[in-house]
Amino acid sequence: MSNSSYASNLILAAQIFSSYWTYISFGLGLIGNILNILVFTNLKIFHHNRCAFYLIVESFFDIGQLSQNFANQVWQSAINGVQPVNVSLAWCKLRTVLPQWSRLMLSSIVCFAAIDQFLSTNPVLYIRQLSSLKMARYQICFAACLCLLHTIPAAIYLQIRPLFGCMISNGGLTIYYSYVYYPIINGLLPIFVSSFFSVLAYRNVRRIVRRQVPLGRRRLDQQLTAMIFVRVIFYVWLQLPFTFYRIYSINSTIVPTQSIAYANNQWFQGIGTSLVYFSHAVMISL
Repeated sequence: MSNSSYASNLILAAQIFSSYWTYISFGLGLIGNILNILVFTNLKIFHHNRCAFYLIVESFFDIGQLSQNFANQVWQSAINGVQPVNVSLAWCKLRTVLPQWSRLMLSSIVCFAAIDQFLSTNPVLYIRQLSSLKMARYQICFAACLCLLHTIPAAIYLQIRPLFGCMISNGGLTIYYSYVYYPIINGLLPIFVSSFFSVLAYRNVRRIVRRQVPLGRRRLDQQLTAMIFVRVIFYVWLQLPFTFYRIYSINSTIVPTQSIAYANNQWFQGIGTSLVYFSHAVMISL
């Protein structure tokens, strides 16, 4: 088998894998996130609960992320496997800006939820009073505006280039995404913050028995803290491969004529993207 035939088979296998995984993630995520929204909004025990509020907001963003990825896959299938971002400048910009905004918001929500659980389970009354539903709403609104502003440069400098497809055309912005955004803002920073406060919240919950707390409240705090703790673990492990791939793809210039390298790149992209979108389907449903 020649290198070109081998590369073609690899690319076809990567496209089939990405296609089926997209449909599976969308189906699971849509059902799971809708159920989460219904549970957290209808059960009285979760009314006015900050952690439940964060999970409801995240469910809406998860549905949005899965829906735009599903729409991209359907469009790609309709035009015989051609990436829509490489033929439509508007979709090139939307396909980059909307997921980036959602990922930043999801990272923020993960951190907010972990911090809130640390505050609400703290044995010190003053620290517990720092967390409130009103403050949670302000945080979400502020984060939504700030994260949306962050996407404006990408919307301006994204262009479709022959052979390379949808790419950032500004060198300074490329350096920023390579060394600041993906490694720190969307990488180490939310991972460190969410992990650190989740561990502290878990420690607080283990000590909550010593406090005079009603049994129902104690069990609720333990369940929500365990949920956030597991969710942070999934967030870290499912986000990391995509972060590494994006840093690599921004700094590499692999074209379709480089058959084997291009085929391998398609697999790296498919696996990284599948994992990050699968996280939107399973994280809360756990």
